[in-house]
Amino acid sequence: MSQHLFERPCAIAPEAAMTFDAPEGFAIVRSLGGVRAEAVVPRNFIRATFRTIGTFIGLSPAEVLTDAERGRSEALHALLGTAYELGANGVVKLRFDASEASDGSTHVTASGEALILDPPPGFATRGSRL
Repeated sequence: MSQHLFERPCAIAPEAAMTFDAPEGFAIVRSLGGVRAEAVVPRNFIRATFRTIGTFIGLSPAEVLTDAERGRSEALHALLGTAYELGANGVVKLRFDASEASDGSTHVTASGEALILDPPPGFATRGSRL
């Protein structure tokens, strides 16, 4: 997926997206329905080669992100942008699906349910988990 996704503003923090069905410490004001986003990371032989070399010489995992991890990050960012455009301030039931195509590219799909939460994330009451 192109890098223009990261140029699009996204006011929903990644911490406001969760795999839980209901966020503890928040009231669900309204469900805005399902949201979905996809990312495609083309196969990059040079990056794969350096990732393999990095593994042998002991580089930290942050320095050698896999294509699936890159796709997950891009798909999450796009999903949060879509949810924000709908008026949501949180996403629950977050799920990811990744697959590799015959051309070696990695396809990642993110899906979840966009919600309006009260209080908004970032203004959570003391003791909430978000």
